[in-house]
Amino acid sequence: MRWIIHSERDLYRDQWVHVASADVELPDGRHLDHRIIRTAAPGAGLAVVSDNKVLLIWRHRFITDTWGWEIPHGSIRPGEDPADAALREAEEETGWRPERPIQPLVYSQPSPGLMTSEHHIFKANAAVYIGPPKDGFESDKVEWVPLADIPELIIKKQIVAGTTLVALLFLLAHRPTAG
Repeated sequence: MRWIIHSERDLYRDQWVHVASADVELPDGRHLDHRIIRTAAPGAGLAVVSDNKVLLIWRHRFITDTWGWEIPHGSIRPGEDPADAALREAEEETGWRPERPIQPLVYSQPSPGLMTSEHHIFKANAAVYIGPPKDGFESDKVEWVPLADIPELIIKKQIVAGTTLVALLFLLAHRPTAG
């Protein structure tokens, strides 16, 4: 069943976000005054996996005032290829240069009932340390975390960011099994 947008009005707009109010008709004819958040740019992230470990950053998120492990992730610049953005973000945030080629891992729309955010997540199989992170303000530490530790970190609420959860759970679900 498709919902129909009859009209929209701006509530707020800047270079990063556009918040609108939409008159939405439900399939049964009722109308809702629904909010829509449009993000300025899609995001790209990279899960770097080597020797059954994944490269993660430990960072504070001021909006929720929480700490957690995340994969490197950030905005795709205008005209930038999502894979190139993922490589750039990983290097800037970790100080590790992922080796090419990288492959698409998963595509996610974190909250499609509210916002237009899109996340293109890739996987790299190795990285070379090139120095301290260029964006040192992004995290307190960068570590190679064993994939086997991921479920426990999720249970302890040390991995809560949606994009990271999707990427890591997908990796765990599709790991080769010993046979």
